Amino acid sequence: MKISGVRADPLAGVRRRIALQSAADASGLASARAPDSAAFLGLSETDLTPQVRAALTQLLAEIEEMRKEVARLKAHLAEAEEAADRDVLTPLLNRRAFMRELGRTQAFSQRYGSSAALVYFDLDGFKAVNDRFGHAGGDEALKAVSTRLIAHVRETDVVGRIGGDEFGVILAQADEAAAAAKAEQLAAVVQAEPVQSGEWMMPLHISWGVRQIDPAISPEDMLAAADDAMYARKRARA
Repeated sequence: MKISGVRADPLAGVRRRIALQSAADASGLASARAPDSAAFLGLSETDLTPQVRAALTQLLAEIEEMRKEVARLKAHLAEAEEAADRDVLTPLLNRRAFMRELGRTQAFSQRYGSSAALVYFDLDGFKAVNDRFGHAGGDEALKAVSTRLIAHVRETDVVGRIGGDEFGVILAQADEAAAAAKAEQLAAVVQAEPVQSGEWMMPLHISWGVRQIDPAISPEDMLAAADDAMYARKRARA
């Protein structure tokens, strides 16, 4: 999550007064002290001995280090959360994260009446790819499909690997007809070039199905509907 803007430092006044008083003590010029230093943290002027200022300075340093540590922990947590959402093989979202985004899209569509569509892709003959080229070849095929899908969708769209050789794409602001046209384009991109694995070239074939986002059903049922549409297209081509 990006955080914009600059947060005011509540200790800025404390830092300034300590710096001014330290400079005044070092130079011997009492007039260099801040005029409100007697009210500093509710202490009188006589309370601000060098020992007190040293203790306050140390306290501020410790607080600053704590703030830095909290920032580091937040950064590590954000990295861990992002890693938990990523597929182990490809740069795509994993199934859990994809289903969460699908649910969010359904909620957004219901609230604002916006259109969106879900495309379900299945890599044809993936078992034969593994049998012929080995699991390393199969992994290369999955990576190729992933990178080609990502490269040809918008930033507002969501791409995920939802199964072994199955992929999902959520197309924002798209009705079913527009999504079908986009799915056809994506399939053509995936199949345009074979994938190299060692000295072998692997041709890719992919099937797809499309369903308009329906806020009235669960994300799992939404995914199943797109899966059914994909198999219906496969049977129609057979």
